[in-house]
Amino acid sequence: MKKSELIEKIAKSASKSTKSEVSKKLVDLILSETFETIGKTIKKEGKYSYPGFGTFTKTKRSARKGRNPQTGESIKIKASKSIKFKPSTVLKGKL
Repeated sequence: MKKSELIEKIAKSASKSTKSEVSKKLVDLILSETFETIGKTIKKEGKYSYPGFGTFTKTKRSARKGRNPQTGESIKIKASKSIKFKPSTVLKGKL
């Protein structure tokens, strides 16, 4: 699903629920702020949980050796940070 499709679905659903028009621009703003806040929380606290959906956790990957698949040459891969997602049992049950 693309971002525009998500915005459209949320706007339609919200319009039905509130029985008044909810603009796509407002939904886009709310979604952008939501994901911005989630990202900041993960960066600051190391994790973000949303009940019924799952938990995002900041992880560290240590430096390691790898191989260039084209040449087979050994390369050094730098340490990095990543995010891991663990779905809740409720979300797993819906799949």
